[in-house]
Amino acid sequence: MTVLRFILGDQLGRGLSALRDLAPGDVVLMAEVADETVYVPHHKQKIALVLSAMRHFAADLAAEGIEVDYVRLDDPANSGSFTGELARAVACRRPVRVVVTEPGEWRVQRMIEGWETAVGLPVEIRPDDRFLCSRDRFARWAEGRKSLRMEFFYREMRRETGFLMEGGEPAGGRWNFDAENRKSLPAGQRPPPRRRFEPDAITREVLALVAARFPGHFGDLEPFGWAVTRADALEALEHFVEACLPLYGDYQDAMKAGEPFLYHAVLSPYLNLGLLDPGEVCLAAETAWRRGAAPLNAAEGFVRQILGWREYVRGIYWLRMPGYAATNHLGAGRPLPWFYWSGETAMACIAEVVAETRRNAYAHHIQRLMVTGNFALLAGLAPAEVEAWYLAVYADAYDWVELPNTHGMVLHADGGLMASKPYAASGAYIDRMSDYCAGCAYDPAVKTGPRACPFNLLYWNFLMENRPKLSANPRLAMPYRTLDRMTDSRRATIRREAGAFLAALDAGPAAPPAGDQLAMDFGA
Repeated sequence: MTVLRFILGDQLGRGLSALRDLAPGDVVLMAEVADETVYVPHHKQKIALVLSAMRHFAADLAAEGIEVDYVRLDDPANSGSFTGELARAVACRRPVRVVVTEPGEWRVQRMIEGWETAVGLPVEIRPDDRFLCSRDRFARWAEGRKSLRMEFFYREMRRETGFLMEGGEPAGGRWNFDAENRKSLPAGQRPPPRRRFEPDAITREVLALVAARFPGHFGDLEPFGWAVTRADALEALEHFVEACLPLYGDYQDAMKAGEPFLYHAVLSPYLNLGLLDPGEVCLAAETAWRRGAAPLNAAEGFVRQILGWREYVRGIYWLRMPGYAATNHLGAGRPLPWFYWSGETAMACIAEVVAETRRNAYAHHIQRLMVTGNFALLAGLAPAEVEAWYLAVYADAYDWVELPNTHGMVLHADGGLMASKPYAASGAYIDRMSDYCAGCAYDPAVKTGPRACPFNLLYWNFLMENRPKLSANPRLAMPYRTLDRMTDSRRATIRREAGAFLAALDAGPAAPPAGDQLAMDFGA
């Protein structure tokens, strides 16, 4: 009476609902399949991280005496798809039923819903209760609300979980300390070195496989220092809490060339794989605050990212998919420029963020939102192309978390479902929060002309182009008043120079040419 339990690659937790009632004779199926490695050109480190973590998790299960059927990517008999591997396992093992935990992505959910027909067996799809808010719970919260702002969801989750609460009230008398968490990094301040993990024999084997099989995928494969086991992920959590959390709040919005991690947790790849649990990381931050090892603004800022944003974007994803991905409120449609892949641009901020992303499969949330994301918004890049890029290049990117963050927060493509206004900014914001502009070919203090920061030109051009859809937004009243005080001549100059920049972007090569980058950007 074998039960076949299919564990997906981002479900690597021993407490997974599909594993809870294992009985003698049950078989766990895990499969590395080609379909999941190539639907976007995933960063080489992302593929290696997932495959190595899967292999380590399978070995841990086997060490418990659990029977595991593990299909490797290079197995000649591998069908290349989840459904194909399920069919092969059913033919071999002849189970009475299949058990699986609900997946994180809409396309995989649709696939699983077809498994009963495909294999002729009952398929039990169990809730994924590794999250602190179930899909049904979020839907109940959202029902009947005119506004689905994260802040209100976050407060309700604080009350339900008790994190950072004191006698029914938020610790410190405030729900949100975001206003205190917007400092730029002082000159000369150096964040602590991050804990990295030397690849073991299993990881080395995976790295060789990825190097051979995916040479054309984005990103550097090595040095590879990600945690691939729960034990190492817990060590990474401990390191963050002790070495970085105390200053995380103050500098969570800061950016600095050559410092890709600053004081950020860099735990999202482990959370999204299942190596860490969101409750335990929130508890670790709260415990540090309660024992005086971290200030409240840091603990609250971190808990808000996990209990607030992470749970909220998952809820939005399952509430509004599949139609959510097709919305395009601002009608953006410009192709993604080549420099998102190459980093070859005279805009120092984008060049730095893309280079760090290539090296590390990581950029922190402000880099994603206010540099690469801000440019995509201002330039009117096509949402589907931008979203495919974000999904491909980051080690923590899965559709349920990447799509709402990019579609709603970055591109305002959902028309304001997630964000009360577009996160648009000129070069002044990047200059204030980073040191990128000091070495740039452009100058954020220059408003027009060949030295003008493209973010300045594109910011005002964005407001002019989208005025019919955005001018009534009260949060944009001030920039529109500033725009209206400009002379007709200055507005015309902005439109002309922004148009020339965008025309050069549209005419850009399929691969970056050699030569002057300033000329490449402006098509001179």
